[in-house]
Amino acid sequence: MASWSAPTFSLVEYFESQTLFQCGYCKNVACSVSNGMWAHSLTVQDYQDLIDRGWRRSGKYLYKPVMNKTCCPQYTIRCRPLQFQPSKSHKKVLKKMLKFLAKGEISKGSCEDEPMDSTMEDAVAGDFALINKLDIKCDLKTLSSDLKGGIESEEKKKENSLKKEGPKELIHPQAIEEKLGSGEPSHSIKVHIGPKPGKGADLSKPPCRKAKEMRKERKRLKLMQQNSAGAFEGFQAQGQPASLLPKAKSNQPKSLEDLIFESLPENASHKLEFTRFLVDSPLEAEYPANGPECGYGSFHQQYWLDGKIIAVGVIDILPYCVSSVYLYYDPDYSFLSLGVYSALREIAFTKQLHERTSQLSYYYMGFYIHSCPKMRYKGQYRPSDLLCPETYVWVPIEQCLPSLDNSKYCRFNQDPQAVDEGRSKDLNRLRVLHRRSTMPYAVYKNYQEDPSEEEGVLEYANLVGQKCAERMLLFRNSPPAP
Repeated sequence: MASWSAPTFSLVEYFESQTLFQCGYCKNVACSVSNGMWAHSLTVQDYQDLIDRGWRRSGKYLYKPVMNKTCCPQYTIRCRPLQFQPSKSHKKVLKKMLKFLAKGEISKGSCEDEPMDSTMEDAVAGDFALINKLDIKCDLKTLSSDLKGGIESEEKKKENSLKKEGPKELIHPQAIEEKLGSGEPSHSIKVHIGPKPGKGADLSKPPCRKAKEMRKERKRLKLMQQNSAGAFEGFQAQGQPASLLPKAKSNQPKSLEDLIFESLPENASHKLEFTRFLVDSPLEAEYPANGPECGYGSFHQQYWLDGKIIAVGVIDILPYCVSSVYLYYDPDYSFLSLGVYSALREIAFTKQLHERTSQLSYYYMGFYIHSCPKMRYKGQYRPSDLLCPETYVWVPIEQCLPSLDNSKYCRFNQDPQAVDEGRSKDLNRLRVLHRRSTMPYAVYKNYQEDPSEEEGVLEYANLVGQKCAERMLLFRNSPPAP
């Protein structure tokens, strides 16, 4: 990947002992194992490199499952939006939303019948507890009032003025739940943070006339390719414009954008709107000239239905991907499969960002847990890849599944000679923050009183890799040498 220059430094504090805790997937006690560290600040490039080595964040806490020890191995998964085609179940969710918005129709049956539904129970990461659904319900409604009040005072377009308060924390600081970019648990968490309304193209808004015309043009081009050149020229010779060409049935499936942005009638029963705001996180916001208009960092995306907030998503926009973090939603609207719907919108949003920033072309969905059947739904977003836990290369999920059917823990890289190319190769170049001074580890060693401390530092360096070890500042608080 291309180099990325960041204007600030990441500052992390590594926890040197592995943590045993109750698994949120298999529910067994003291069998889930992970490494962790606290991010006081984090550049988007450093976090990009960390998640490409199996790390994930929940708030400012970063964790990495110990894959060959933990009871339910969690494999980093990414979707390739540029080649993504919605499945039948995805189309069903989009059509269900369209019918509800256009006619107020509520589909019969349980949304739990659909794979990758937001009603799934997700597990926690790290040694924390599952999120309480009742708390999520209450806090989401409180958040709705808070955000609505803020927006009304800013835009001065709302009729009622609500009391303006800062948005309340939706999760307990020690409750972690990963949001699958694809619609995780019923209290799923998913972060869809983006630019405020009016700043650049926004997939959260209905397509404008220009966008519709562009789609028409694409359809005309497809039609031209399907018809023989002679027939097309003959039709043109009669003085008929291309826009009047007879519509031929196309075998091409509808794109995700066509399904999401299908026009609603003027008298639609409901109105769904989206707004995006920056969110507090360890990621430092960055606005490079060649980056997306909204910049890089962490964002909230709010889903407003008829003026009422029904879901809040959280995403990280990084140099090469959109990383889905959390999704909170009002359970009264679970029939809309908001987890799946929001994931599909995030995939479409990634494609939009790619148009301006070509290297941003992946959608990270968190972890794929094959040993937990209800967590396999992320694998339905194709094409997608899993991260090899030993060499940190991406492997198409189709190649990984046969191995995972036989063993919970697998090395996906089929080359037995391949090694972790990003591993720590020179510990002395690791950067340390000690007594308010930055220094290479080679200098810091002179301050160490406990020789065994080097073992923990080496463990940290191997987990984060050489690039991050050289860029990030590792906070150490050893007493000065005598």
